[in-house]
Amino acid sequence: MKGTIYYLSSCDTCKRILKELAPPEDITLVDIKLDPLTEKQLDHLRWLAGSYEVLFSKRALLYKERKLKEKTLTEENFRSLLLEHYTFLKRPVMVLGNDIFIGNTKNVVAAAKESLHS
Repeated sequence: MKGTIYYLSSCDTCKRILKELAPPEDITLVDIKLDPLTEKQLDHLRWLAGSYEVLFSKRALLYKERKLKEKTLTEENFRSLLLEHYTFLKRPVMVLGNDIFIGNTKNVVAAAKESLHS
């Protein structure tokens, strides 16, 4: 299975999840701080996920600082923000074959792990 895991190397949660997943060598690891998402990559993630909003982290510091919660954001707003700064991406994002797993909840990580090692 080919796949890609988008993560942040400075994020302890991402590190813990990567260790737990133990991805095989055919999985590409992309540190989004060092290698920011391109428009093409983001659009592909959106195609798999169904929306940009699903990929967007409302826990990001910038989300709070900019008071974005008080605004009505469109899909285009979410796309622009995701391209603007890596912290807006809900992490990690794991693309395994044609499946996408977004975030760090126990259920998401367990499903990704099962997909990786089945």
